[in-house]
Amino acid sequence: MNRKRNKKINYTWVQRAMVILFFDILIITGSSLFSLWISFDFQYEKIPQADWMGFCWSMPYWILSTISVFYGCRLYHSIWSFASVHELERMVAAYVILIPVYGIGAAFMHLHMPKTYFFISYVLSFILCTGIRFSYRFLRNWKQARDRAAEGACDERIMVIGAGEAGQIILRELLHSNRLHTKVCCVIDDNPGKKGRFLEGIPIEGGRECIPEMVERYHVNQIIFAIPSSRKNDRTEILNICKDTGCRLQTLPGLYQLVNGEVSVSKLRNVEITDLLERDEICIDNEEVLRLIAGKRILVTGGGGSIGSELCRQIASYHPEQLVLFDIYENNAYELQQELKKAYPELALEVLIGSVRDEERIRSIMERFRPQIVFHAAAHKHVPLMEDSPYEAVKNNVFGTYKTAKAAGDYGAKKFVLISTDKAVNPTNVMGTTKKICEMIIQMMDENYPATDFIAVRFGNVLGSNGSVVPLFKRQIAEGGPVTVTHPDITRFFMTIPEAVSLVLQACHYAKGGEIFVLDMGEPVRIADMARNLIQLSGLKPDVDIQIQYTGLRPGEKLYEELLMAEEGLKKTENQRIFIGHQSPVCGSWLQQKLQELKNLDDLSDRELRNLLHEIVPTYREETGEQNETKTV
Repeated sequence: MNRKRNKKINYTWVQRAMVILFFDILIITGSSLFSLWISFDFQYEKIPQADWMGFCWSMPYWILSTISVFYGCRLYHSIWSFASVHELERMVAAYVILIPVYGIGAAFMHLHMPKTYFFISYVLSFILCTGIRFSYRFLRNWKQARDRAAEGACDERIMVIGAGEAGQIILRELLHSNRLHTKVCCVIDDNPGKKGRFLEGIPIEGGRECIPEMVERYHVNQIIFAIPSSRKNDRTEILNICKDTGCRLQTLPGLYQLVNGEVSVSKLRNVEITDLLERDEICIDNEEVLRLIAGKRILVTGGGGSIGSELCRQIASYHPEQLVLFDIYENNAYELQQELKKAYPELALEVLIGSVRDEERIRSIMERFRPQIVFHAAAHKHVPLMEDSPYEAVKNNVFGTYKTAKAAGDYGAKKFVLISTDKAVNPTNVMGTTKKICEMIIQMMDENYPATDFIAVRFGNVLGSNGSVVPLFKRQIAEGGPVTVTHPDITRFFMTIPEAVSLVLQACHYAKGGEIFVLDMGEPVRIADMARNLIQLSGLKPDVDIQIQYTGLRPGEKLYEELLMAEEGLKKTENQRIFIGHQSPVCGSWLQQKLQELKNLDDLSDRELRNLLHEIVPTYREETGEQNETKTV
């Protein structure tokens, strides 16, 4: 089937090339004849017989030499419906080459024609040969515009932001595509020198301050942000202006798309909440991470989860000797296995199923693979669920960490990295308390196993992770609302998953043992503002198209999270986004005794368990949340 289709495409191309060739022959002949006629004042009877003979004798040479040079310059290979400056450059190059070719031919044939004959025929054939090629593009564009006008209003009326190279490529594709039922209305660019000019025939109306006015004037319903090289602050400011217009927003992924020549309509994506984070993008030292990971055996527990899977992706890119992915949920593990096999076919990958609660399973994996670095991302993390199932939180988070860390020390791991959370600071819920105990276990293990550097990395919420507010809000918006927020003043720290994982890897490089690394996540974000932004990014109006409901704080939920406790101070690292929190010392024997008491979970009531957690973590205070009536604003 494909072979037949390819034959058909080749046959069509040959047909079109032959049509252009036919017109070239007519133009060369006609130009020479017209120039001979004009050289003798438009009177055929004045043309000498010798010049007529010279014309007839030279025509085969002019035609064959011109067509040969055209073919060599690939002027029969272009798609003339998309003719551009590149094709014009090749036409000019062909005619520059033809100057000596024509000169040699005239000398060889001893032609003594008037000089005006050679000059006029040369210039005229260039104009006509170029015109016949570009005319196809103009006629095609005119026909498309007429067809669109006949069909009525377009589905999308588009504003493009950015009159640079990326914007031009997007414009060209939008204007020439038959499949996109769109109309590009205007272009916005902050460069004052471009205002009032045209890009691909579309007017450049001004800078970012003109966006609301132009949206209203042209009835725009879609905006494409096409400035991949823009600074974060500029990007955020422009997107916030666009967001308030109620238009659908799309953007290019990044500058690398432009560098790789991958700019196209198919690469556009919807603007996400991450594009509106008002802070600079986080950068890490890739060379340091490469030295950490390359040639090492790495184990990632919870490797199928949001953080664990991104850890595996980034680790795989740094050429480890072996990557072992361990997870209890087989579906996620299988999907990630297939993804990594495709992206990194040379990667020595092992995917194993099991639970960190199973001490025998963990120890057998450590004994078999002898990982040099262990990233422990396996944990229960959902606050309300763990409030209802505190025993499971203790079994998985506390004892899963204890068993994995002890096995890592026993089998000679060089580094053990615990993925912790800001909810471990002054915890008000079971989940945060268990993660604080995990941090204490790490400190104890670092004392017990001097050959292994045990560290914890603490950060806040990650955008797009399983159970985070962003996927929930998107679902609620897709269902027509309402969007539920627990409290109008509730705030959280946010970071993208790739950013968080990149910083975890670099923190691991800095590890000396016993540290609690704290990631600077910028300023906290109001969840209510995030909900409004997501509604607006969907092209809808908050409180008009989609209602926002405040439901009251849930049991164990804080209004705001902290990354440090009062007794903790910050020590800088080489990366301005990574700090080391000073920790109070942990008495290993005392903690072992309390862990022994926690082991008898089945003999403890819910209240006794919570009291014991409070003994281990004195800063743990229970909060039942505000049992307010659900209200709509």
